Formats: sequence, structure tokens, C-alpha cells
Amino acid sequence: MKRILLVASHLLVGGIGFALGIYALPILTQPQSPSMQVVERVTNNALFTASFQRDRQDSDFLHWGEGSVSISEHNIAFVGTLAPGPDYKLYLSPIYIETEVDFNKHKSEMVQIGDIDTFDRFTLPLPPELELTNYNTVIVWCETFGQFITSARFK
Repeated sequence: MKRILLVASHLLVGGIGFALGIYALPILTQPQSPSMQVVERVTNNALFTASFQRDRQDSDFLHWGEGSVSISEHNIAFVGTLAPGPDYKLYLSPIYIETEVDFNKHKSEMVQIGDIDTFDRFTLPLPPELELTNYNTVIVWCETFGQFITSARFK
């Protein structure tokens, strides 16, 4: 009985350590965020703006985002806070999305813009051939775990 408790306690502590590692590693390895001047260049030329909010249907205490998104002719910029996590991707969708089910259902209609490596602000270039008028929603998605993080309708 003592050995079973010992093994169980070690497995529990190992599991907790693994989960904390998944959460902390992206924070520890994130690169320097772009300067506010770089972000302001996008926001000052924004064609569209939107807000990430914590109250999205599939957002929860580990998967959320808050802040403002600006979309210019050539870039997308974000200022705010995203819950840290691995392998975040930014997508544009022609349909408003706020659940994992809807994301997976409509993923083939979306365009992946790029990787998100920082959690307080970022800028990403838009593909030159992208027709921005075909989309109305920006989405942050965790590719590795298939988790919806947040979304915002920009038109």
C-alpha cells in the first residue's frame, strides 16, 4: 500500500510539473515584443480595429485574450494580453468564430496569417495577395492543443 501511494504521489507531482512546464515554457522563451512605435505605425494606418475580450464562448481561465487589434493594408498589430501558451496562430475568417467546434468546421475557409510568439503585443505582415474585404474576424488559435483562445470581429 505504501508503494502505491508513493508511486501515485510521484505521478501526481510529475503531472503537475509537466502542466506547469507547458504553461511556463512559452513565457520563458518568448522573444522581445515589438516596440510600441512599430505597433503604432500599424494602428495609425488602420483600416479596421477590433477588440479581444475574455467573454468569448469558448474562452476560459487558461485560454483568453484582451486588447485591441488593428489591421492596416499590410499588417495586423495587437496590444493587450494573451494567456500564455504554445504554438499560437493568427487566422482571418469570413465568418465570426468563438468556439472550437466552429473553428474546426470553417478552418478550410480561413487564412493563417502567422505565428504569435509574444503575449503582450505583436505585429504580423499580411500576405500580399490577401483580399481583406473577404474576412471579418481575427482569431487566435493554439494549433498544438486545438484550443480556441480568442476572436474579434473587425467589420
